[in-house]
Parts: sequence; structure tokens; C-alpha cells
Amino acid sequence: MTAGRAATAKGPQMKKLTHELSYPGATVDQVAAMLGDREFREAVCEAQRVLRHTVAISHAGETKVVEMQQVQATSGIPSFAKRLVGDETEILTKEIWSSTTEAIIDINIPGKPGEMTGTIILVETAAAVVETVDLAISVAIPLVGGKIEAVLLDLMTKALKKEHQVGREWLAR
Repeated sequence: MTAGRAATAKGPQMKKLTHELSYPGATVDQVAAMLGDREFREAVCEAQRVLRHTVAISHAGETKVVEMQQVQATSGIPSFAKRLVGDETEILTKEIWSSTTEAIIDINIPGKPGEMTGTIILVETAAAVVETVDLAISVAIPLVGGKIEAVLLDLMTKALKKEHQVGREWLAR
């Protein structure tokens, strides 16, 4: 089951996204391996209809770093937001996994005044592995920052739902 919720975090110009992705019958090791697999990350980009992407995964001791560069079309976003980003936008994502079950995540759009930062936690229960993504979304633009944060929150929720769909199919192979 996938669930997402939004709440206002500290400050007037910040939103919080907490999204859970459940993988029934999987182990933490299986989900961690999937999240650290370049082919899985590329399959997610394709399912999200990313125009162009690169995925790099590196290891340094126990630390795993997943870096993705994506270029996405901005069709379908509100006109006030599209005026700020244009017809395409670049998104850089970096996940630093300090263990099999915990990562920090940083998502930014180069040259734009916004960022998404947070954590990813994997928890294994008797029935499933639950991946919880917690993000603080902030856009430092007076007057419209909150509206853009809401757009980013919606886009991230859709992206995570698509990742979850691909992940469930990936683990069922």
C-alpha cells in the first residue's frame, strides 16, 4: 500500500512530504539491492517518462551513493511555475546510504531557488518491507514559493508512486 501525506513544516515557506512504499514478501536486503541497482533506477526513469537521464552508483566501504541526473518536460505544471523553469527542467538527486536501511536524500534543480532534503528509511516487518521517504520541500521565492512547493509536493508524490509500481514489478521477477 502506498500512502502520502503533506503537512506544513517549520516556517512559512516549507512543505513536508512523508510517503510510504510497501513491498510485501520482500526482505530488507532485496529492497536495498533493488534501490542500489542502476538498471532499476533507469527503469524508474523510463516509467516516469524522463526525457534524458544518467544514473551513477558508487560504494565507499559501507556507504553507497546513488546519483541521478534527470531532465523532465514541464508540460502539465501550472503556467506560473512553468514560466520559472521553462519547457524542460534538470533535477539532480543524491542519496547517501550509510547502511542498508538508512539514507539521506538531497534533490535540487540547478539554478532554481528550491530544494528537497530528507531521509529514506527501510523497515522490515513480518509482512513487508516499508520504505519511508520524508522530505522537506522549500522554495525561496516571495509570494509564489508556497504554490511552487505544493506543485513539487504533488510531482514528488506522483514520482514515488511510479517508483513503487516499478519496484513491486521488479521484486516480482
